[in-house]
Amino acid sequence: MNKIYVVGIGPGAYEKMTIEAAETLKRCDCIVGYDVYIDLVRDHFADKKFLSTPMRKEVERCVMAFDEANKDQTVAMICSGDAGVYGMASLIYQVGADYPETEIEIIPGVTAAVSGAAVLGAPLIHDFCLISLSDLLTPWELIESRLKAAAAGDFVVSLYNPSSIKRHDYLQKACDILMDYGKAPETVCGIVKMIGREGQSCETMTLAELRDTKVDMFTTVFIGNSSTMNMNGKMVTPRGYKNV
Repeated sequence: MNKIYVVGIGPGAYEKMTIEAAETLKRCDCIVGYDVYIDLVRDHFADKKFLSTPMRKEVERCVMAFDEANKDQTVAMICSGDAGVYGMASLIYQVGADYPETEIEIIPGVTAAVSGAAVLGAPLIHDFCLISLSDLLTPWELIESRLKAAAAGDFVVSLYNPSSIKRHDYLQKACDILMDYGKAPETVCGIVKMIGREGQSCETMTLAELRDTKVDMFTTVFIGNSSTMNMNGKMVTPRGYKNV
């Protein structure tokens, strides 16, 4: 079958993958993905053919998947979290314009904002937005404008890719922007590291404290709105029900 499934495998642990995602991988002949993500699923689908590329080889990875599909293989392109949230879904469609004979289907997964929120408590109950601090594909000026808008709108904010070796001060810069444009220094925040994987940990803090907190690419950051509370160590954003 000449088909590619783009599969969100969730935060990492097999039991946090959706049933649909797991069943799709079982049906596929070949699983393609980033090296780190392949390692997360290899043991659970040991009978499959695996192909991988390192980071920044996303286009080559998509071409690899289509080449395999053209051999009458059913192929899964895996992504962490959800395939349509900072995943490979859009790139597969773009590359797929050159492979009109190949069918594409997207299989959703659980993105880090959702799985990380469950670890922290209930931070995303009201309006929220996701912003990646990676400027690899998005200019920092545009990221900055989105941070300003999120602060002005009093959104709960989840930050992806908050730091790296080359971007060691980006979370600090983001916190400064958020405070300059409306968020109070005492705003309740939280971080979750290694969501759904060995070594998972979480911590709550204020926005002023978050500014000086060390994070990495395996950390998801949550910044509350003006109503978000710290309730016995849990980050909780009320929805606005009366008489509570």
